[in-house]
Amino acid sequence: MKVMAIVLAAGQGKRMKSKRYKVLHHVCGKPMVGHVLDTVKQAASERTVVIVGHGAETVKAYLGEQAEYVLQEQQLGTGHAVRQAEALIGAEDGKTIVICGDTPLVRAETIQAMLALQQSSGAAATVLTASFVDPTGYGRIIRGESGEVERIVEQKDCTPEEAATKEINTGTYVFDNRKLFEALAKVTSNNAQGEFYLTDVIGIFRQAGESVQGYCTEDTAEAIGINDRVALAEAEGLMRARINRKHLIEGVTIIDTASTYIEADVQIGADTVIYSGTVLRGSTVIGEDCIIGPNADIQDSVIGDGVSVKYSVIAESEVGNKSSVGPYANLRPGSKLGEDCKIGDFVELKNATLGDGSKVSHLSYVGDAVVGKDVNIGCGAITVNYDGFNKSVTEIGDGAFVGSNVNLIAPVKIGDGAFVVAGSTITKDVPAGDLAVARARQENKEGYAEKIRNRAKAKKDKSKKG
Repeated sequence: MKVMAIVLAAGQGKRMKSKRYKVLHHVCGKPMVGHVLDTVKQAASERTVVIVGHGAETVKAYLGEQAEYVLQEQQLGTGHAVRQAEALIGAEDGKTIVICGDTPLVRAETIQAMLALQQSSGAAATVLTASFVDPTGYGRIIRGESGEVERIVEQKDCTPEEAATKEINTGTYVFDNRKLFEALAKVTSNNAQGEFYLTDVIGIFRQAGESVQGYCTEDTAEAIGINDRVALAEAEGLMRARINRKHLIEGVTIIDTASTYIEADVQIGADTVIYSGTVLRGSTVIGEDCIIGPNADIQDSVIGDGVSVKYSVIAESEVGNKSSVGPYANLRPGSKLGEDCKIGDFVELKNATLGDGSKVSHLSYVGDAVVGKDVNIGCGAITVNYDGFNKSVTEIGDGAFVGSNVNLIAPVKIGDGAFVVAGSTITKDVPAGDLAVARARQENKEGYAEKIRNRAKAKKDKSKKG
């Protein structure tokens, strides 16, 4: 059975009150249309057509080669939108998922269940439905005596009896592909909105004696279509809860789910503990047996096993097994730590590689640097990597020791086992095993401090008399 998908993403979304095209608004770190494409792919769609309209180029730029595209130049309803895909897939045999690009909470498991129901029943269509206590604003599902769907009636076209129905249409369907486009050719715009409704296809099927099934989801979140910021916030909260639950089931401890933000594509290993205030974003991968947080912000990074990250920010970086970061450290893009490294409080790394066992314990900046194994970089040490025009690299060999308040003026190399004395400003390479001292000789002037104090006191007294 060939499975295809049509994603409706042509609406402008005026109620979002935004310059951003509606389906590109993010839910848990990803544009909602990205969630929808992930869903249909996981449900085994072999070919996906996205119907674009307002903001077409921005949607295409985001999705790229994940889909084929058709432009709906005039917004004449859902039936009209689906029909735009006819030239691409109208002649294909198989099943077609039709889903809106603003429904990121529909799950792949639900689509797969709909496909299975349609296959077993031989229906021309299967409609995803939900039961709401207050169905206001949704199209109503009208079932016949056999339990099959007879028709779908839009809110504005409902009779009082139909409006009292609690089962609603979510706007997600599975169709026999050929039958879908045959029925669409018969749809008219004779309704209150003057639009071509996709829902009219259901009535056309029934008049032709075709079976139409309804799959009622137990998760009413799948019915949410996002048309404004209120719904966007609701969807964000519901998806966050789903994501947290998935990680909890897979063996992750989350101390406070209400204050933990984990985006959709994050991976976390078993027996890792996530403390409150933590934000895990993008394509971040966290290993097993880690302690993450409190208040860790990690984006697009790979964290090994047994790592500790506390009160720190990590972006586009790698942290090796059993290393520790923080508190109050900042690993900027391009940072890479080996195993058993220590990055302490108020340390900043940028585009720097540290070998196994190396330490930068506090109050230091290491940028554009290659640091070997078992290196100790003391408090207040700085790699001076930028001269106002160019950025240069600092190289520090295995086993080297860099004392406190050292300035390493790049480009410079510190050899294996070399020792740089505290307070030095290094402008030349230090060979392996050497000790480097680069600071002015201390001179003590006897009694000079007292002269300075007396001079300051006299100036103060004169100021008071004046």
